[in-house]
Amino acid sequence: MRTITKTYSDPLDLVWLHAARKLGMQVVRSAEVNASWDGAGVLTIGTPETLDPDDSLAQMILHETCHALCEGPDGWRQPDWGLGGVHPADKVHEHAALRLQAALADQVGMRAFFASTTVFRAYYDRLPADPLAPADDPAIVAARDAWDRAKHGPWAEPLNEALQRSAEIARALEGLTTEDSLWHSSGPQV
Repeated sequence: MRTITKTYSDPLDLVWLHAARKLGMQVVRSAEVNASWDGAGVLTIGTPETLDPDDSLAQMILHETCHALCEGPDGWRQPDWGLGGVHPADKVHEHAALRLQAALADQVGMRAFFASTTVFRAYYDRLPADPLAPADDPAIVAARDAWDRAKHGPWAEPLNEALQRSAEIARALEGLTTEDSLWHSSGPQV
């Protein structure tokens, strides 16, 4: 019997778990939730078998980080960022997070890769080339405020690093994937 001293970890998971730690989030996995923030530093993400086949831990961490940035410091201290979950008024908050998610992913040409896979996917897919451009959507104000926090606050460096590393992984896989892979054509578009 051989002694096993190492385990395999998905590189993209490592990138985003590192970013989460730098953002002050401890990520745990549970089959009991899709995603949940406890308001005290623990972000719980569903286990792979409970998520959609096109979800990734990276996409889930990015999405929850976008919620945190949209809700601001007051939301960071509340369970699930202070959102009630299924109330119709929460739709604007979800839309703001999706606009920010698209804008952040666009920086590295990976909007499709980091797309929302929830019932809000249709909204995400309809976002314009500039998801933060002025328009008649109340979510834009919160998304733009969140963009400022993402680009100039303490979370700027970890987010930028995680997005850049994700793009490096995508570039390394160019030409190796099949069309049914989320990685297929997900690399930075130059």
